[in-house]
Amino acid sequence: LSWAPRTGLPPDTAAALLASGPDGEMLWLDVTHCPGKAPRVWLMGRYLLPPCKQRWHTCAAFLPQEGLLVCGDRRGSLILFHCSSSLGCAAETTSIVNGGTDAVVEDSSNELEPSYLLHKGALPLESPLSVLFGLHGKTGVTSVTIHRGYIYSTGRDGVYRQLRLQDQQLEVLQKHRPCKGLQWIEELHFTSDGDLLVLGFHADNFVVWSSRTRENIHCIPCGGGHRSWSYCSSPLAEVFTFIKSGDVMLYHREAEPCEQQVLLASLHGREITCVRRLGAVQVPGRATLNVFVTGSEDTTACVLVLRENSRAAVPLARLSDHISSVRTLAFTMGPGDEGLSALLFSAGGRAQIECYRLLCTVDTASESGVVCQVIHVASHRLDKHWEQKKNRHKLVKMDPETRYMSLSVVPGTNTKQLPTPWKFLAAACSDGSVRIFGLLEAAQKLVLVAESFHHQRCVLKVEAFLHAWAGGERRHLLCSAATDGSIAFWDITGPIMDAVDALHQAEGEMQPLALDAPLVTIMAHSCGVNSLHIHETPDGRHLVASGSDDGSIHVCLLEVALGRDEAAAETRLQVLERVSRPCAHAAHVTGIRVLRPDLLLSASVDQRLTLWNQRLGELVPLSTTFFHVPDLAELDCWEEVEAGDELRYYCVLCGQGLEML
Repeated sequence: LSWAPRTGLPPDTAAALLASGPDGEMLWLDVTHCPGKAPRVWLMGRYLLPPCKQRWHTCAAFLPQEGLLVCGDRRGSLILFHCSSSLGCAAETTSIVNGGTDAVVEDSSNELEPSYLLHKGALPLESPLSVLFGLHGKTGVTSVTIHRGYIYSTGRDGVYRQLRLQDQQLEVLQKHRPCKGLQWIEELHFTSDGDLLVLGFHADNFVVWSSRTRENIHCIPCGGGHRSWSYCSSPLAEVFTFIKSGDVMLYHREAEPCEQQVLLASLHGREITCVRRLGAVQVPGRATLNVFVTGSEDTTACVLVLRENSRAAVPLARLSDHISSVRTLAFTMGPGDEGLSALLFSAGGRAQIECYRLLCTVDTASESGVVCQVIHVASHRLDKHWEQKKNRHKLVKMDPETRYMSLSVVPGTNTKQLPTPWKFLAAACSDGSVRIFGLLEAAQKLVLVAESFHHQRCVLKVEAFLHAWAGGERRHLLCSAATDGSIAFWDITGPIMDAVDALHQAEGEMQPLALDAPLVTIMAHSCGVNSLHIHETPDGRHLVASGSDDGSIHVCLLEVALGRDEAAAETRLQVLERVSRPCAHAAHVTGIRVLRPDLLLSASVDQRLTLWNQRLGELVPLSTTFFHVPDLAELDCWEEVEAGDELRYYCVLCGQGLEML
């Protein structure tokens, strides 16, 4: 049995009652009650739950605008049914024909006789419209909530999920993991001030966790989740009642003025490891808002806006699918008529990659002026890939501690020469490999398509770039840098085209190809390369800038050409010029950007941001600015045209904090 509020019924005197019976049959009953009178019950619908061992529902909610009913069952599935108030007409009409106007009659012995059960055969047995089988695992779905048109489900698998309806089908947008150890999530409460409270059980304590402050508001010892309980909160007080050892216990707390004042809210629980600027959103009546994504050691990524006038960072969405630290981010912009649309990749520890579709639109009613819709597209882990391999007992298993150090989206893969919906992603890995992945967004598939262990040591950075000639010929090139200071340049055009053919023939599954040997390898530094950037010059050449652990900066100019064999023209790379600046910084150079062919920006753990002028084969410092973020991890830059056609460069730095200059 479970109750579900329904629009159209007075909440104080009426509600919908859902009852599961034999053979997976679930009844929808409308119950009304008036003081001094017996309850009146109408049978409104009959539904058939999907087959499973424990075939009963655990929770339900109505979507009145769509005329739909969504419920969760003991097997952890979410089920969508069609429902309409007109469905109950058959049972009600049958009751009237048989001489009664009510669906429940009271006899002389004051016992209720459920006469509607005699006529339930007049109602059709509805089958599900959509089933997400075992979405919350085998421990069951604990609650279903409707909020602002989205469906939220909770379970005892430690996560809650956000879903939406798409052509009368349930579609999972993303999942959230509130805090470590909170495995039994029971309910979600949306507060009037915009906070989301997660109610659940941690060991033998009842916990109320705030998604805004990311901390426990209440922790009440009650013995654990195997008991009947109820929680209610208001601006004046909070009440939690539960049964323990046969006794009804009541916890009551009146609202108290908060003596703690947050001077500056944190974005992450630990240091920020990577940052990317998605773009800008123009909000009417406000200044332009810059939208960023940050990744952290706390295993989450955060989509946020930075406002220059108030100097405040406002989180829009938090991505919590990673089981280890988020080390690197990459994205590609998509078509967005109403705002910013981007395909975001995040990767880090435990060889895990997650992919999301982000849509940032203007919402003047929200605190930030912008809202961000997140759709989880796909994920990939090497150990899961390993479990699917044949004859894996004959092979050496990959290192479970493999980390993705850097990501880069391969640009320009959907062209006339290569018409494909697949997008490709390059990854630098700590196990010494460079890997290429293919993403088919429509099928939500992320597949490993090619790899190479050329470096034989940890690969720290990777950068993909495109070279095009006037005749339309194109080459997809890749630059990778390792801990020995070497930088390798690859032509990945052939492997990508071969991967497209293999994926098309095998319907999205393939064995990883082997990348060819690099075209050119140069020793740019004496130790690890911590920063890398490639900039195309107006004459079609490429400037490659890198920074190292030893504080040095290296810049080289590349020219791309084709061999003379027209049948199979090989790509040739020639290094035209090399410039090196030893001891450019007093510590690791962890951020570098080529702003113009003659202008270079570098940032270091020594907390100095230096602008360099490249001229006559040397790097000349123009200016140095000290920034306030310790342990700098990464730098991102962009340019904006101000009033009067004045060009300005902006940069954002991350580490133990976040700063924009």
